[in-house]
Amino acid sequence: MTLFHLTGIKGSGMSPLAQILHDSANEVQGSDIDKYFFTEDPIHERKIPILPFDGNNIRPGMTVIAGNAFPDSHPELVKARELGLEVIRYHNFLGRYMEKFISVGITGTHGKTSTTGLLAHVLSGHAPTSYLIGDGTGRGIEGSNYFVFEACEYKRHFLAYEPDYAIMTNIDFDHPDYFKDLSDVLDAFGEMALRVKKAIIACGDDKHLQEIQANVPVLYYGFEESNDFSAKNITKTEEGSTFDVSVRNEFYYTFTIPLAGDHAILNSLGVIALCHYEGVEVSVIQERLSTFGGVKRRFTVTELDGQVVIDDYAHHPTEIKATLQSARQKYPDREIVAIFQPHTFTRTAALLVEFAESLSSADHVYLCDIFGSAREEVGNLTINELIDKIPGAKHLELGDIQILDTHESAVYLFMGAGDIQKYMNAFKTHVENERTA
Repeated sequence: MTLFHLTGIKGSGMSPLAQILHDSANEVQGSDIDKYFFTEDPIHERKIPILPFDGNNIRPGMTVIAGNAFPDSHPELVKARELGLEVIRYHNFLGRYMEKFISVGITGTHGKTSTTGLLAHVLSGHAPTSYLIGDGTGRGIEGSNYFVFEACEYKRHFLAYEPDYAIMTNIDFDHPDYFKDLSDVLDAFGEMALRVKKAIIACGDDKHLQEIQANVPVLYYGFEESNDFSAKNITKTEEGSTFDVSVRNEFYYTFTIPLAGDHAILNSLGVIALCHYEGVEVSVIQERLSTFGGVKRRFTVTELDGQVVIDDYAHHPTEIKATLQSARQKYPDREIVAIFQPHTFTRTAALLVEFAESLSSADHVYLCDIFGSAREEVGNLTINELIDKIPGAKHLELGDIQILDTHESAVYLFMGAGDIQKYMNAFKTHVENERTA
């Protein structure tokens, strides 16, 4: 039995990897900072030790997996090399690990996590499936046929992978702290496409994905009839969406999903296409689609004293638009209050106009100070520059959370990739205190 030590075990990829290794009968421990992250909950459930960072955590005989946020000069990684231990970066380890399975990597600028969670859920109804989801969820199933994983494009880390299949959801400009421009992003995805071994399932409604060159078949899905898998005759309700799927213009099946928004239909189409290619029974696909409960921090709804509070990871203008569209579909008769915390100064500066446009479709907008992140703690931009571009937008500080409680029977949409949850939790506490006062 191998002993694995994960430096940065609370990371959104590292946490599910620790869970997978533990479930696969390995001894696992890890280290991280002494700050709560929701990704650590399933680690505690498995009783995997989480230690403070310390070079003394490293012992002979370990395999050390390093989170990508930590430099080679980190004390634990220095100690590991002194002991002659193998130190392997997260993405490189994952690239090796998936070779034992039929692997499916889900990549794209937006929608990776939701699509990964959905595919893992559907395929699990067909055959044993292990999975790594970017919401901090992982599972290692004994005798797995499939391994479904989220493949992140940041710093071209996904080029460490050679999956059997790839689902590509879209290509957009993001991570301006690394990618120079959209052309640079396109180049990375082009390189990734050439590493896929069996087939690519790509959203054909995305003009950039239409240009993907690969050495394997590329199957397209989307709303346009020209796609190999297309959705038509769409009916949307507060409960979700129903749509017909045609395969190369021949009717295949009518699917119903308990999810709102066009992006949810597209994510489902990508999953349906992959499952069709792998010979999954259509009855299994529908049953599993209908029982999908979503992933963490993606349109997570809480009902609270007549108010609806939604927690969502949306941190890019395209994602904000999709999240607001979902809220409008699910709650057509309520006001939408958007509370948004920008994530990183470079992204906010690069997409300032797009952020303003996407947020302007909400009925009310509150903006929190920019969350800098570990890799970019400070910047010259302030939240006021975004506030000035959105008519009626207001600055929200944690100590003034009560100013939100002026919209009766509203939908409160808390969005961001930083620590927006502390604002949401403060608002929930305020509402609960008012109710019991």
